[in-house]
Amino acid sequence: MTLLDTCAILYDALAPEKLGRKASAAIAAGRAEGRLACSDISLWEIAMLIEKGRIRPDEDTLQFLHDVVAANRLTVFQVTPEIAFLSAGKAASAHADPADRIIAATAMVHKATLITCDRKLREIPGLKTAW
Repeated sequence: MTLLDTCAILYDALAPEKLGRKASAAIAAGRAEGRLACSDISLWEIAMLIEKGRIRPDEDTLQFLHDVVAANRLTVFQVTPEIAFLSAGKAASAHADPADRIIAATAMVHKATLITCDRKLREIPGLKTAW
């Protein structure tokens, strides 16, 4: 399973040239195999970025979210008790952002490779990442 961080979802959809070579390859492979996923918190982060005007897709927020999920055949993982527990503990403590801690914990619980541009996430011990 390949889990896309919020930045990976956005770069893939709006600026694919910003994706790292390994990230592009992992996303393409995951898409071909139907094994791409994201945390539900990433969809919230994207909605917030659009509503704040920090990104401007060519469609309304809800349609953009639906299109991103459908185009990538994303499995959207919800926060489970295990993810909540892990995100609150030492394993994810290298990152101060609660959403990023949830994303890291989601990847760890689902034994997924996290595609992320976030250096702090890439430094979390035990978290398999690519960029």
